Amino acid sequence: MSAGKKARNAAQTAKGKAKEETGKAVGNESLEMKGRAEQIKGDAKQAGQKAKDATKH
Repeated sequence: MSAGKKARNAAQTAKGKAKEETGKAVGNESLEMKGRAEQIKGDAKQAGQKAKDATKH
C-alpha cells in the first residue's frame, strides 16, 4: 500500500472516530452515526488496498 493512501485512509478513520466521540459527548446521534460510517469507509479502503498489495506479490 502506498504510504500516501495509507495515511489518507488512516486519517479518514481517525476523523470518523473523532466525529463519533463528539456525537456521543453532545448527545448527537446523527453525528455519531456519520462518524461510524466514516470509520467503516476508511477501514474498507485500507482493506481494499491491502488486498490489492497482496495480489501484486
